[in-house]
Amino acid sequence: MVAQRTIMITDARDQVTLVADGLLARNDVSEACFAREAERLATLCQEMAERFLRGGRLLAFGRGAYATDAQHVSVEFVHPVIVGKRALPGLDLSIAFAEWAPAICRPDDIALGFAAPTGDPEVAAVLAELRAIGALTLALSGRDADYVLEPPSPDPFIHQEIIEILYHTLWETVHVFFEHRELGHEVGDAGFLYPFLGQVKQDTTAVLGDVARSIQAKASDVAQLRVEVARAQSERIAQAVRAMHDRIAIGGKLILFGNGGSATDANDWAIDCVAPPKEYRRIPAVSLSMEPANISAIANDVGAEVVFLRQLIAHASGEDVAIALSTSGGSANITAALVEARKRGLLTVALLGSDGGEILRRGLADFAIVVPSDYIPRIQEVHASIYHVMRDAIGMIEHG
Repeated sequence: MVAQRTIMITDARDQVTLVADGLLARNDVSEACFAREAERLATLCQEMAERFLRGGRLLAFGRGAYATDAQHVSVEFVHPVIVGKRALPGLDLSIAFAEWAPAICRPDDIALGFAAPTGDPEVAAVLAELRAIGALTLALSGRDADYVLEPPSPDPFIHQEIIEILYHTLWETVHVFFEHRELGHEVGDAGFLYPFLGQVKQDTTAVLGDVARSIQAKASDVAQLRVEVARAQSERIAQAVRAMHDRIAIGGKLILFGNGGSATDANDWAIDCVAPPKEYRRIPAVSLSMEPANISAIANDVGAEVVFLRQLIAHASGEDVAIALSTSGGSANITAALVEARKRGLLTVALLGSDGGEILRRGLADFAIVVPSDYIPRIQEVHASIYHVMRDAIGMIEHG
């Protein structure tokens, strides 16, 4: 457990400062981590690409909030955000990873275990078992693996945010090596990520240094976005925190939802509320994205656009808070749920990307917080910092 301040944050200006300082505190830690790890990550991604080309799969797992990272990395590889990229096999085995992973692991597979900064003995044991089979093993964090990430911070929220940047980088860089090796001369849409690859076939070992520098540049891009959000939106975030706290104080709960990677962020935020890794009391929260049977039933029987609306109707009370995570701000199932939430008198909060999309234009959120980027991984990485800072801020209020 990480010791927390036990002061009552009541002054509005103190709340704004807390938010801004919290966002900016991530930057030095993150940039130092990727400066240290970039070359190792470039080499790791080259090996991962070779394994995918041989038919290997990515097997991801973790417990608690770290199970949502396994969900996230799986969807990134199976459903890539760059149009035209091939789906690569990724599986989230968190629900029963100790039994499931050894049962299906093959020597060419890649095993990715997620854990808190202090590690997880069960995750470490499974990674060791899979390494003996021949799998390439990654411990984030842990020990006894082919790649081990030394915890960049003892703060579990900051640690998890850096992990998210790291596995987004894995996905981006694996695709570069994969396509460069497979196609020989054409890097396709990955060219905008790594323009130095060009159109001429090269030995991939020759570009490792360039890839490493690009990995560091991505961490710097995230840092700059945090600076922009801290400067322009700390006051709005602090106001949202106070409004959410007031709803919780009268018996409200948080109802979270999002699609794809944002679904896993909604799940993570909900778990951070009900099983906080710090010395905060629990906050009632549910994630509508953590209900695969409901989502698939509603999508099949009625339509994908009402998968969150239908659940919200079942669960919402007037004192609740509806929280949407959307990188585009325009997903039909997100906007439908927010419209219904406003009809029912819920407080509405949205974490958005780009220009805020339809949600911002239609005023569907009482508090809309926008990450000014068009690239989905960078938006999601900053979303994670924002909602962790919000969870911290609510925890500070509650510790008075």
